[in-house]
Amino acid sequence: MPIILASGSPRRRELLEMLGVRGLLVIPARGDEVPPGDAPPDEIVKTLSRAKALEVAEHRAAGDVVIGADTIVWLSGRMLGKPHSAAEAAEMLRSLSGRAHEVWTGVCVVRGEELLNEAERTRVYFRPLSEREIAAYIATGEPMDKAGAYGAQGLASLFVERIDGDFFNVMGLPLCRLGRMLDKLGVELL
Repeated sequence: MPIILASGSPRRRELLEMLGVRGLLVIPARGDEVPPGDAPPDEIVKTLSRAKALEVAEHRAAGDVVIGADTIVWLSGRMLGKPHSAAEAAEMLRSLSGRAHEVWTGVCVVRGEELLNEAERTRVYFRPLSEREIAAYIATGEPMDKAGAYGAQGLASLFVERIDGDFFNVMGLPLCRLGRMLDKLGVELL
């Protein structure tokens, strides 16, 4: 039975490969990622991950397992997605500097008519950042394809003082939760 990742995220692919998922297929969903307006963060990521998984599952065999995921950074009631410019990345990093924020990932697993859709929250604490550090980090290009303009597994690890919750969630795929979801659908990873 194929396991299909409905995401183009290289980090999510690496995490599934780390778990030893054999024959992993990557088929990124192509639909627009339009978050539902005024929804809480858990509903935003669940809605977006479900849309991705269902889009890809629609064209797959009933026994295939499709995993959709979506990650956002949530700070003081506002969503920080992927920055569209260096200036927007700098604004995001300034707003995260010296503060705690939440990382939410929605995961949806579809197998035939079965669908599980859940959300995971992790709290991340940043140390204060200087303007020089923000500019140097943006110059690396790393923040441009990441929610909240940072990757905790990369150079931004220098900014993270503490993480409360699933570290892999901050990378974009809460592995413990995903493992339980797959188990419920009869997919064993061990």
